[in-house]
Amino acid sequence: MMQPRRRVQGMVVAAACLLALAAATVPLRAGGPGSPRAVAFRTRTMGSWATLTLVTSDSSAVAPLARTALLSFHHTDSLMTNWTTTSEVARLNGAAGGPATLVEPEVAGVVRLAGEVTAASGGAFDITVEPLVRLWGFLGGAPRVPDAVALERAREVVGWERVEWDPEGGRLRLPAAGMRIDLGGIAKGYGVDRVAALLRAAGVTDALVDLTGNMAALGDAPGHAGWVVGIRDPRDRGPYLATLRLHERCVSTSGDYVQFVSEGGRRYGHILDPRTGWPAHGLSSATVVADRAAVADAWSTALFVLGPGEARRVAAARDDIAAVLLQPVPGSRDTLWVESPLLPLVTVAPAFTDSLVLRSF
Repeated sequence: MMQPRRRVQGMVVAAACLLALAAATVPLRAGGPGSPRAVAFRTRTMGSWATLTLVTSDSSAVAPLARTALLSFHHTDSLMTNWTTTSEVARLNGAAGGPATLVEPEVAGVVRLAGEVTAASGGAFDITVEPLVRLWGFLGGAPRVPDAVALERAREVVGWERVEWDPEGGRLRLPAAGMRIDLGGIAKGYGVDRVAALLRAAGVTDALVDLTGNMAALGDAPGHAGWVVGIRDPRDRGPYLATLRLHERCVSTSGDYVQFVSEGGRRYGHILDPRTGWPAHGLSSATVVADRAAVADAWSTALFVLGPGEARRVAAARDDIAAVLLQPVPGSRDTLWVESPLLPLVTVAPAFTDSLVLRSF
């Protein structure tokens, strides 16, 4: 689906070595003798890798379920990718400038949520940003800083307020021929939610669903309390700068440190502010924990775009998300802002205790 260049969500990485950091608990007993263990199944999908880790004592017995679950990602990809001409998103984009069209129900649900996050974030998250992303070369091109005229022209067809959207009837119209939607900032989270629901319906109580850092943690890792995942260091000074313990929660991280363009001594990241057309700045990464992966996915982008101060204000005012924000401080130690409900769940990695300032909000 969305290639890794489009949106970098792989900032939260699950690692087997981190599981030892968790405390004791009762793991899934999946039938058959032997001790339950974490068994991973992987597939290449949506422009990245999906990993499904099931806690089981019989890997053969759960293999059919794992295959069905991983195929679910390909289903989501077939609907929401903007890299083919046959997806539902491609059909909607192809109808830009024409009459309103009925949207496939799953896609309509994602569009509905996207619109809600757009409104709540003041436009920091906006699925109509696609023309700007293409202009900057972060989608299907070579990254570059666009000229001012081209940037203003692209901005004329960007903005959720321009979309004619009927959430009750599930009909959408892109009134201008150049308008495009891109679900890359929310579709991976939706795909994770879909797999998590499938697993729960099948009776699975302990699993980790990971699509390049968009995660859903079901139950517990083998013999431990919850799942412990790492928040990546943007400067790659180590595998992770902090760990986060998850139990029946979802997480997503957005950051600007994988794809960027440099010009005139300045570095421009790939996450664009839809309101200005320019790359967002002020944070190195934004991690969001929520009950739904799609919510975490969209809000991690929104908070990244909002920047350190506004992101803290918005996150603290909402009871459906909690955030961890990494703010670079030139010439000094970076600040890791941790929302107070997450403080007991976050641990700074030993290698970063002297290079990070941990603050709560």
